[in-house]
Amino acid sequence: MNKDQVIKIIQRWRNTEEQDLKPEDYQQFENLGSACLAEGESEQLLKFIQDEKHQSRCKQLVPVMTRCSPPRASAEMSHLFLKTCRPNELLHSMLELVEGIDPGAISETILALLPHLQTALLRLDEGRAACVGSALRALQEQLSRLPVPYTEQQEEADEHGLCRCCAALTAFTKPFVEELKRKDGNTTAEDEELRTELLKFCMRSLREPLLEAELNPDRKSPLWLFAVEIMVTLPAIREPLSGLLFFSSLRKNTPMDSSQFKEARACLAYLLFVQLITIDSFPAVFSHVFILQCNMDYINQLLSRYLTMSYLSMITQALFTTTLKRVQDSSLPVSLLDLRSFCRERVRHLLQVMNLLNVLLQRESGLQLFQLLINKLEAEAKHKFFRCMLKTSNHAGVESYIIKNIRNQFEFSTKVRKRWRFLGAELISLLRLVLCLPQGADTDLLSSMDRVMESLNLLRYVLIRDKELRTNVWEELCRLKDEYIKMLRVCIGISRAYYSSELKALREDQKLKAREARDAARSLASVKGLSLKHEKVSSMSPEVQQQVLQSALVTFDLMESLIVRIEEITEEKLNKLN
Repeated sequence: MNKDQVIKIIQRWRNTEEQDLKPEDYQQFENLGSACLAEGESEQLLKFIQDEKHQSRCKQLVPVMTRCSPPRASAEMSHLFLKTCRPNELLHSMLELVEGIDPGAISETILALLPHLQTALLRLDEGRAACVGSALRALQEQLSRLPVPYTEQQEEADEHGLCRCCAALTAFTKPFVEELKRKDGNTTAEDEELRTELLKFCMRSLREPLLEAELNPDRKSPLWLFAVEIMVTLPAIREPLSGLLFFSSLRKNTPMDSSQFKEARACLAYLLFVQLITIDSFPAVFSHVFILQCNMDYINQLLSRYLTMSYLSMITQALFTTTLKRVQDSSLPVSLLDLRSFCRERVRHLLQVMNLLNVLLQRESGLQLFQLLINKLEAEAKHKFFRCMLKTSNHAGVESYIIKNIRNQFEFSTKVRKRWRFLGAELISLLRLVLCLPQGADTDLLSSMDRVMESLNLLRYVLIRDKELRTNVWEELCRLKDEYIKMLRVCIGISRAYYSSELKALREDQKLKAREARDAARSLASVKGLSLKHEKVSSMSPEVQQQVLQSALVTFDLMESLIVRIEEITEEKLNKLN
């Protein structure tokens, strides 16, 4: 664009009222700004901008500045342009540009716009805090549309630019954080408003993208560094982490609802207690039981909303495990189980996490978390927890694990003489739940094998240690034993008859198929060039089916052998009494 064209366009704008300008005039002005910024020919344009009468029209060049960022543009021109134009007008235009970003150009536009947006905000004398909040909210809303990278390779590639934008946001907020740090307690209403807006920014960042990011301290990824900056910013603006986690509710006019705020605090707890970011500055006055109680709210929030998301389930497991490990064994009181965060619904979520961890990692991972929780409960709390699990889990594997723990507690109580033990009426109340078949004679013993075997082992062990039991407890134990074994024998008889008939039918079917195969082979032997193809007729081969059925029959034999041993122990005890 030559000098005459520039003069002509500027003259047109200078001599025409704004209401008389046409769309093509605006387009020409944008083209002029783009050419001047790209070619460094800014003298005539600057003279026009510096005229106060025309500064209201400077917003037309905001999109041009973002498109023509250095090295193509003249950085000096952009700087002078921002210094000359009214900051309120510029800010309004830039926020409009942010809200209208094309989905395919989110990161590029934000990265180009942030330096100019920061300059405009720093030039504001009044209402800066509200404008900072509006800018951060608009930027984060756009960034929430970008996918979060989950692997190291995705973060390094940063295809969608989220990592670069997070780093740029850190630089963007730094002067406003430093401004608050310099106040030393002498704050104004404007300062308090700025602190609130920065707090909202940090909490939104914790929820998204940091809650979904795979943060690894070993490789110091861009999102890890962003997480560190957020954790450092909170105390820098005088927001104590303990207050946010345990006592705080977000200030008025927050764009986050209560569940979103709780998820942000869950991420904060994870970064603090699991990843140990800024843990040195966390006060040591809070008991581990209190921290666990508070963290359970965040754990439950994540479990209820993101149970099927593998990475977030592992984050939840890590937070739960780390918090539990700091609690002394046998110290969690029974009153804790009455809290909403430890209610039956939360126990059900815990079981679902165990199952998910078994799929994702290995069976031991889920069981270790479950056992860790049991170990931390005091005796009365263990008793209540066992009852709850036996009534509500509806999972034979979990129930067998609980029964094994009941036996361990019974053994522990015989060795450690304490006021509350698993030896009296408390044991009987548990045995009533253990020594039963919820479906009676219709119980599928094969699927309930773990529970039944553990219940018989527990019964045998308690009978052997009868000296630890009072007379009335012994009598009730014998009554429960008789009822249980009577029903169990009926169930074993029905199940054995069923599986034996299934095994017999399978063997006869195999013989029939083998005979048919031989006959077919003879009839086709004379046909040249014809080959037989083996077709899979069942998802389980006859050999595997036969092995399963035989294993079931062996299991029933084991159950009966345990029953016989229990009866022998009972008879020996009764003979001694008589």
